[in-house]
Amino acid sequence: MAELKIIGVPQSTYVRVVRMAAEEKGVPYDLDPQPPHSDPVNAVHPFGKVPVMRHGDFELCESRAITSYIDRVFDGPALMPSDPVGAARAEQWISIVNTIMDQALVRRYFLAGYVYPQREKRDPDTGVIGAVMPDVERQLGVIESTLANSSYLSGNGFSLADINLMPILFYLKGTKEAGARIDNSPTLTDYYERNSSRPSFTSTIPPT
Repeated sequence: MAELKIIGVPQSTYVRVVRMAAEEKGVPYDLDPQPPHSDPVNAVHPFGKVPVMRHGDFELCESRAITSYIDRVFDGPALMPSDPVGAARAEQWISIVNTIMDQALVRRYFLAGYVYPQREKRDPDTGVIGAVMPDVERQLGVIESTLANSSYLSGNGFSLADINLMPILFYLKGTKEAGARIDNSPTLTDYYERNSSRPSFTSTIPPT
């Protein structure tokens, strides 16, 4: 049994981020697929959010803290650029993805427009989708313009910045509007295809 335990449903983009970080470092772990606000999650996170982590007697919540811990504690390739400028750019993108893009691309577009209606056996909510599409278009455009001058978000190779974005793009690729926006962009398509072939990505694809 692995000493590192990641707790949270694999469908969560944030759980996948932590799993990808462990995979990139070559760290074995056990996944306990507990939903938010379940007892094992509440025991670690004061607000019941996933993922949470246990490493021996040490407990930790919040994906940014967990990925930083994994990167610093375990051997393996560094997940953040070593130079101050590259590290700062990576941190900038992690913050943008987690505080701005997660809200629009995941919660307002993908979940509210597609997932929640599907749970009620309804078609995608075109009203919700139409209302958020300007933000979706703008945010994908920002990613595209950044990648037009760099192969990665931080400009210094694959990092935690890219790890935080890729699980979101995975879900967007399966939608009509955002999927078409990505497919029609050579820059976004190249970025997604290169990074979706990484073992850390393919081995953490969530169940449907």
